Amino acid sequence: MRFLFTIQGEGRGHYTQALSLSALLRKHGHEVVGVLVGTSDNRQVPPFFTKKIGAPIYEFSSPSFSSFYKQRRPSIFMTVLKNISRPYIFRKSLQIVRDKIKEIRPDTVINFYEMITGMAYQIYKFDKKLNIPMICIAHQYVLLNNNYKTTAEQDVKYYLLSMISRITSNRASKILALSFRDIPRSGKIVTMPPLLRSEVFEIEPKEGDYIHGYMLNAGYFDDVSSWHDKHPEVPLKFFWDKRDAEKITKISENFTLHTLDDNLFLQSMAGSKAYATTSGFESICEALYFRKPILMIPVHLEQEFNAYDAALSGAGITAKKFNLSKLIEFIPKYSPDKGFRDWVHKSEEMFIKELGL
Repeated sequence: MRFLFTIQGEGRGHYTQALSLSALLRKHGHEVVGVLVGTSDNRQVPPFFTKKIGAPIYEFSSPSFSSFYKQRRPSIFMTVLKNISRPYIFRKSLQIVRDKIKEIRPDTVINFYEMITGMAYQIYKFDKKLNIPMICIAHQYVLLNNNYKTTAEQDVKYYLLSMISRITSNRASKILALSFRDIPRSGKIVTMPPLLRSEVFEIEPKEGDYIHGYMLNAGYFDDVSSWHDKHPEVPLKFFWDKRDAEKITKISENFTLHTLDDNLFLQSMAGSKAYATTSGFESICEALYFRKPILMIPVHLEQEFNAYDAALSGAGITAKKFNLSKLIEFIPKYSPDKGFRDWVHKSEEMFIKELGL
């Protein structure tokens, strides 16, 4: 079968999911014939994805929901204002998505939470050449499963995320909701294990003496540095995405900062004592697989949901800043989810079944 991917280009999670699925598809004799990526002024296709995907990449402008940072966190007001002020750009993007799907004519479109793609399927629903099945994949679709229980407060909080999830999956033939745990299916929404990259399974975790961490943006450096000044005896090995930073920035004997490197990041996580993160779904899953206690500091709404859902699975604790003392206090109380690894190992079998391979 011939598959076309469409990807929301915000963060690294959807890219790594796409790479994992492309490897699985090719392993079973199928093709990824193209990739459509929704980008913006603040997000571009990362080099690691361009290098590894092995298929033509086509970019188009797409709404960004964490584009504007007010200090450390996205300014929702400014984000919404920018998105609604550019309808002419998104109209062109709708046409690009429609025309590329019609030109490539894949057997199936796999949509990794891309809003323009969902909108195109709805707007051009009477276009007979756009009757190609679309399957949607993302963690956020768990919210649409009637068997996923939230409180009234959480329902209000995640209303916008649920709305976006519905827009991205307009007219989907199937919705595959990546999850920390198994949940009974609900209509066309099927709960699936995470799509972890193959390198995760090649590393044997061990318990080190340092805290491994990831900062989504450099604004959190002050928190970590301030904590380190008070606790210089605790080794810290953090990764960040600061532009123009040196490959390794040595703050002290016990505190180093590294630019992002996929393999080094995994090796560091596997050898750490615990993990502090801004709550991306994939890295939480990797830490769960390595059985590392986690401190989660969400930056935006999607990450707030990731942290909330991960906490339900006992992955760790949440905080508003990098207070690593909370993580150290939590470590003795951490009880790994013994079923998570078995759940992850079902991934290939379940995706083969649900994709009809």
